[in-house]
Amino acid sequence: MLLSELLKDWPCTILQGSIRRTIDGITESSKRVKKNYVFVAKKGVKTDGMIFIEKAITNGAKTLVIDRDNLDRTRIPEEITVVLIPDSSLFISYASAKFSDNPAEELCIIGITGTNGKTTVSHFTGQLLKELGHKTAVIGTTGLYIDGKLTETIRNSMTTMPAEQLHPFLRKCIKQQVTHIVLEASSIGLSTNRLAHCPLTVGVFLNIGMDHYAEHGGRQPYIDAKKLLIPLADQLVMNEDDETCRAIGEELTTPPIYFSSRHIHGTQQKKVLLANQGHHNEMNARAAIGALMALGYSLRAITPHLHALRLPTGRLEKYEEAGIEVYVDYAHTPDALQAVLEALSESSKRLITVFGCGGGRDRQKRPQMGAVAAHYSSHVILTSDNPRMEDPSQIIVDILAGMAGFATPVEIFIDRHQAIQYAVTQAQPGEIVLIAGKGHEQIQQIENQTTHFCDMEEVKKSFCNRNAKK
Repeated sequence: MLLSELLKDWPCTILQGSIRRTIDGITESSKRVKKNYVFVAKKGVKTDGMIFIEKAITNGAKTLVIDRDNLDRTRIPEEITVVLIPDSSLFISYASAKFSDNPAEELCIIGITGTNGKTTVSHFTGQLLKELGHKTAVIGTTGLYIDGKLTETIRNSMTTMPAEQLHPFLRKCIKQQVTHIVLEASSIGLSTNRLAHCPLTVGVFLNIGMDHYAEHGGRQPYIDAKKLLIPLADQLVMNEDDETCRAIGEELTTPPIYFSSRHIHGTQQKKVLLANQGHHNEMNARAAIGALMALGYSLRAITPHLHALRLPTGRLEKYEEAGIEVYVDYAHTPDALQAVLEALSESSKRLITVFGCGGGRDRQKRPQMGAVAAHYSSHVILTSDNPRMEDPSQIIVDILAGMAGFATPVEIFIDRHQAIQYAVTQAQPGEIVLIAGKGHEQIQQIENQTTHFCDMEEVKKSFCNRNAKK
């Protein structure tokens, strides 16, 4: 594509160089720059793309796109084109879509947002679409799936894929005869314009709980970020049981399709889910059904395929040995932890819960999660999640503040490996162990170090050690 073609519909000022040049790619990462690439020097949360301009040029960039005119152009070679635009995050969304010839316009795309349940609902929706004969891709936290098979993982485990990756992937899907896409739309992804040029056939609102307040600057900015999904979608599906989602639905000029614990789109329905556990997964199934009804399917057409629903990796993922049931789940918010513990409590078995909280974000949810764990569990083991740059001990102190007044025994193992091993060792036949917070994740972030860590792997190792000691 010619740079002039890319820029012709976008407000910009050419500060130097020519726009009559061929471009071979667009990126906001200097590491991914290749010959004849456009480098967008976007200001990120932690780093500013401006400081990587020289590296981008060394790697082959011939065009620089900036949204702040504070560049020292005496250090930029004359043959490099420099373009000033109003908003770099919007530009990279637009440019990535246009460079891939706007693939989203050729697909049926369902975008799912909500504090909890995005991954499960996206997989449920994808599974139903496959059952109904559509070649479907699911894009989200656990990776990229085509017809239920994992094809690749997403860099940095981002819930919503960056625009420069998303649109080429959509084009690749089209070449593989995929017709339907289901993707997770996170508040961060929406607020940073990753989906700004990805029109959706259906948008689904699951729930609004406590998460990412710190990144957005409070609850209302978090809600406002979620609401950015609305103008992207032709049809909306809303959880009527969630007060905030219901309020958002009432603001719409076109009524959404509602699902709740009582009905789906006005149809009374007592129970729809057959094979999965808990009220939260019942609601996740109803959300998926609502998404398909928005595409024009009747409940009668969908119902015969509900037997195919399977939970994705790291969502109430079960391992059983020696009469002990162990579940690994991604629950990392108060609402999600409560939903999972309620589901597991239905068996009335003794329940051991192992969890921590992530560092550097949402401190206010920590005591709430402590209270939830203490209320539902027979025994709580507190440990590290991804403490990042925060002191793990302080995170645990914050969690303990919510556990005051409960008689539930609490033990602390800052090392997550030790915590899981201890829980498995202490558990007796007929008991349940929940390992919460990381689910599908394969890494742990402690200070500046990122190391491999998988909860389910640790569970299996712990049983090996338990058996060896017998």
